[in-house]
Amino acid sequence: MIVEMRAGASQEQLDAVISRVHSLGFEVLLNVGTDKYVVAVLGSNTGQVATDAFAVLPGVASVTRIMRSYKLASREFRPGNTVVRVGGVAIGGPNPVIMAGPCSVESEEQMATTAQSVKASGAVVLRGGAFKPRSSPFSFQGLGDQGLDILRQVKALTGLPVVTEVMDPRQVAEVAEVADILQVGARNMQNFALLRELGRLRQPVILKRGLSATIEEWLETADYLLAEGNDDVILCERGIRTFETATRFTLDVSAVPVVKKNSHLPVVVDPSHAAGHYELVPSLAKAALAAGADGLIIEVHPNPVEALSDGLQSLTFSDFGRLMDELKALGEGLGRPLQTLA
Repeated sequence: MIVEMRAGASQEQLDAVISRVHSLGFEVLLNVGTDKYVVAVLGSNTGQVATDAFAVLPGVASVTRIMRSYKLASREFRPGNTVVRVGGVAIGGPNPVIMAGPCSVESEEQMATTAQSVKASGAVVLRGGAFKPRSSPFSFQGLGDQGLDILRQVKALTGLPVVTEVMDPRQVAEVAEVADILQVGARNMQNFALLRELGRLRQPVILKRGLSATIEEWLETADYLLAEGNDDVILCERGIRTFETATRFTLDVSAVPVVKKNSHLPVVVDPSHAAGHYELVPSLAKAALAAGADGLIIEVHPNPVEALSDGLQSLTFSDFGRLMDELKALGEGLGRPLQTLA
């Protein structure tokens, strides 16, 4: 249930609404606008309470039931677009953001050369995995703490904000010391203990869509982060599992406009994991941008043949440079030029 206060409603009137919510056994989350408050009334049985319980209170403009299973991620709760700011980078604004880097952190030299190259081509965020969730326990699992140290050094060298994955609630504080954006991978989309910890952290989070998750389930999961008070949530479409075997996953391009219609959260696309092959990445990247994505996460490696993970889907420096030229032209044509570093 959403209680919208009148413009200019007093603090006393707002407090009365919050007091009524608590007296009924529900929780409150506030959306603070420029001239008014929106109060989300949260609980499993809010449907049993009449809207008049709040509509009669002074200062209340309207009371609306959110019939969707996701509440805080919905546009009913926040009609305007959420913009997540990371340093000088704004994700969810008019200019799409390009994040690029290798699947896994392998060495300081690998990360430094990659960061400098992708930055020169126009990327504004560096990606790289220190901790890697792999299907097989015998596959490369990442450098862990050593990988975080390398990311810290390369971040200082290039000035690029860093996004890296976190897999365990016990790792959150450690990873957050280095990462500007913490990523929840597809396999951890419904790791609710991890989500709650990240929600309490109040640091930007990329939430990847689970490989078998519906859009509704994805947005419900975002509510776990939002309910803990973290407003800086970025959704990432990375392909879902279907009967098709020609690609690693099936990129659900339609998820971008669907999310943009129903949610205020920014949505980016990872064409690399969806494609599974470097030749397909440029086409999927351009399709995602044309569909309205707020950004792209693209895997780039100095020598994909020797990559310790996902080399087949990684672009070389020259391939990424050519793709960036095409994306810049596409962005200009769409009236959404790519974001650049200040």
